[in-house]
Amino acid sequence: MRYLPKSDAERAAMLREIGVSSIDDLFAIIPEEYRLTRDLAIPRQMGESEIVDHFKAAAARNANGYASFLGAGVYRHYRPVLIDTIVQRGEFLTSYTPYQAEITQGTLQAIFEFQTMICELTGMEIANASMYDGSTGAAEAAMMALRITGRDDVLVARSVHPEYREVMHTYAQHREAASGRATREIAYDPESGRIDLAALDEAVTDRTACVLVQSPNFFGVIEDIPAIAEIAHNKGALLIVSIAEAISLGIVRPPVEADIVAMEAQSYGVAPSYGGPFCGVIAAKEKYLRQMPGRLVGETKDTRGRRGFVLTLSTREQHIRREKATSNICTNQALVALMATVFMTVYGKEGIKDLALQNLAKAGYAAKTLGAQGKLLFAGSPRFNEFVLQTDEAPEQLNARLLEQKIIGGVALERWYPELGNATLWCATELTARQQIDQAAAVLAQAPATAAAR
Repeated sequence: MRYLPKSDAERAAMLREIGVSSIDDLFAIIPEEYRLTRDLAIPRQMGESEIVDHFKAAAARNANGYASFLGAGVYRHYRPVLIDTIVQRGEFLTSYTPYQAEITQGTLQAIFEFQTMICELTGMEIANASMYDGSTGAAEAAMMALRITGRDDVLVARSVHPEYREVMHTYAQHREAASGRATREIAYDPESGRIDLAALDEAVTDRTACVLVQSPNFFGVIEDIPAIAEIAHNKGALLIVSIAEAISLGIVRPPVEADIVAMEAQSYGVAPSYGGPFCGVIAAKEKYLRQMPGRLVGETKDTRGRRGFVLTLSTREQHIRREKATSNICTNQALVALMATVFMTVYGKEGIKDLALQNLAKAGYAAKTLGAQGKLLFAGSPRFNEFVLQTDEAPEQLNARLLEQKIIGGVALERWYPELGNATLWCATELTARQQIDQAAAVLAQAPATAAAR
């Protein structure tokens, strides 16, 4: 009752109405030894305005005022305020699966526009809007390739995001246990950071369903997609290209040679949000339409000849016959996809290109400036947004020093790539100020004598 706006007199009247003298009488059935007769040891309750002030103060201690160089699959980009204005409209915010086309035209049109723009960006012919994120999109794309080809083997570049590979293993573990065939990883070239083409050529066989690469890959390096496609297609395998940094498509040539593109669209106006929810996408050649998981929205005409939108593909098996399903992802990601749709609409073709150029310039300056305080790995390869920096100082020690100056440094790579030693993955976007880069370089330059001696 303390959470209701009732006065003491009103509470007393309510107790009289139900025939008890106090609130404690309501709990008389509970043995006395089990009753808590003291206040809980928690902070006092706060009013709404106090709670807002409390979290503002907590944010000031945590995120505000810090420079961040984190990337690794989640990227900080400016979110136009129009995004939240649109997605918080009740028609979008409270809607779910748009089965009834006659009352969900707005949601269906938004999904259709999203699919159209994704196809234009990736060079594919069809796209869906119902993956959870980039990692599940990559795993679902591999499962899709297995169904299309009827083959058993999946080859994955070791330069694919490590967590994407972990999700793929989770998806495939029971199939692998039943068949005795495991997903194989292909090494990257230690000089270029790209997939080792010779190793890939040797590994692809007539049992290979697909080759999966990421571009830009986990090191930020752009892969040679035409060369990889030629190797895969010569043996009848499909090529899947995973894209974790969608802004790269503003200037990087789309992977038109791919059969399937699995993409994380978080960079298109979706906040980092501690890791989700994000916006996964699968786009593909039209001939693979029937094996695509998720939902597709198509354009049609009603009985009066007016333009309309409907669910063109939404297999009922994913709801009622799971063993026959192309996917067991049933929830609709339309609200998060709408964020990306608004973002792409606001920026437009030229805007996304300009944004990508800003990111390229910022990352280039950061790589040059920070690289002077260490060794820039894979320096000769084309890259976007991210770069790998190797230092004498251990990443834990380096990042601790940076944090003292309110700088969040790069991601330590040793747990995934121990052969790279003291290597960290750094990212710079349009939100990274030149002053922040210079400040980080100054901290790196002050490496302890013990680290420099090594």
